Amino acid sequence: MSRRKILAGNWKMNHGLQETKAFFSVLEGKLPTPKAGCEFQLYLPYLSLATGLSEAPQSIKIGAQNAHWEMKGAFTGEISGPMLKEAGIDHVLVGHSERRQYFGETDDTVAKRALSLLKQGFQVLACIGETRAERESGQTNKVLEKQLTPLCTTELQAYFGKALNFAYEPVWAIGTGLTATPEQAQEAHAYVRSRVSASTSILYGGSVTPANFASLLSCKDIDGGLVGGASLKSEDWLKLAQILVNS
Repeated sequence: MSRRKILAGNWKMNHGLQETKAFFSVLEGKLPTPKAGCEFQLYLPYLSLATGLSEAPQSIKIGAQNAHWEMKGAFTGEISGPMLKEAGIDHVLVGHSERRQYFGETDDTVAKRALSLLKQGFQVLACIGETRAERESGQTNKVLEKQLTPLCTTELQAYFGKALNFAYEPVWAIGTGLTATPEQAQEAHAYVRSRVSASTSILYGGSVTPANFASLLSCKDIDGGLVGGASLKSEDWLKLAQILVNS
């Protein structure tokens, strides 16, 4: 099974209904057709999901930024898989560094979310990555190992590549303007690759822009990008999509 090349965008807490509609209106008739093995994904705020589903080109998979592992219950502020399914969503992002940093997400709860969603039939993109202090102290692989271990159980390995893929996001390069060099990114991706299957897609997620995306994609173990700020601008998204299709 060959690896998919994926351009994924995470809008975070940006773009309400009108901004979402405006974003997709610019793409109309301009988005390149993804060739075989290429995929476009956009992870939107919950309230913008319905607008995204109705307005986005069919080639873009619309996903949620998080979901609980339980089907329902007393979990104020959370969203369940069945709710997302009913809304027409079948892609979910789990374990983003901001969920870990600001909302108490742990390696174990990331794995619980991933396994539950996979069992429900979702496509899951799981995020991992180290902080600047961890990188500067030579702890990158140790951190990745710790984060990957609960995501690499025998039960979860059955989904590798088919429904579970990964995004390596160096936390020190998110929203800072810093970007790992292709060599740094490849080194981390190679380590992740050593823990997952050959068919698993691994995306790079640290300040991806149209200026650096092609060089990142040229690396052996980088299969796409999880894009933050550049995914909010229609013109940048079109450029990134064209780069992926041409890679």
